[in-house]
Amino acid sequence: MEKTTLKREFASKLLQIKAIKLQPNEPFTWASGWKSPFYCDNRKTLSFPAVRTFVKIGMVHAILEHFPEVDVIAGVATAGIPQAALIADTLNLPLVYVRSKPKDHGLENLIEGELKPNAKVVVIEDLVSTGGSSLKAVEALRKAGADVVGMVASFTYGFPVAAKAFEEANLQLVTLTDYENMVEEALSIGYIQERDLDLLHQWREDPANWRK
Repeated sequence: MEKTTLKREFASKLLQIKAIKLQPNEPFTWASGWKSPFYCDNRKTLSFPAVRTFVKIGMVHAILEHFPEVDVIAGVATAGIPQAALIADTLNLPLVYVRSKPKDHGLENLIEGELKPNAKVVVIEDLVSTGGSSLKAVEALRKAGADVVGMVASFTYGFPVAAKAFEEANLQLVTLTDYENMVEEALSIGYIQERDLDLLHQWREDPANWRK
């Protein structure tokens, strides 16, 4: 199956389980304060075994195709950890995970699990918006001596700010689906209308200032 078809298929599955919500006329407010017509909750895939397995297999194939040299799988807290565990188990590879901040007791680790120097690491993330939190995890792994070879995520909004951040971090991002395929699929099933497209694209180009 072609990659574009796979991206559309995953977009369809996310829409079916209501992990994706598109409300151009009733925007959501993200934790960042941004207004958004788009909400994505990939954690819902964990509750649907068939979709969960689709994500696992899709990520495993992406890793084998793009990063076959991988030694270790790293999950980004918190939503990246469950899939990272499933993927590491499937590939029979070591697993670590990266906290968003050091724990406030014990060793105050940011990275949990054993990470050997120069290990080739693939980072697992559920969703990439600006790329900020994802790349903080990458930075932590690199500071710990890891060779981070790439990141695999379920979904990216494809914001220009994220593309720039990944380029500056010299890191390849591979995703199972993305904004373009999600919008195309939503349009094809009548979930959104043609008249909504301009508004959605305006938001995607400058989400920080949309409707301010």
